[in-house]
Amino acid sequence: MLEKVPEDKLGYVIQIIQGMNGLYNDERSERKEAFARLEQLRRKGTVIDYDMELASFREEKYGK
Repeated sequence: MLEKVPEDKLGYVIQIIQGMNGLYNDERSERKEAFARLEQLRRKGTVIDYDMELASFREEKYGK
């Protein structure tokens, strides 16, 4: 296909391809940043007794 493009139009094709490459790289970096933010927001804890943890959440939410 590129062989069929006239030489005076080849610059436009190169600009389009470079623009696509920039969009692809930006999308990947945005995904990496979003994943890093999710990792920071993720609750890190060491729950050993899940039944007790569930009971405390129920108590907190519904109270008695």
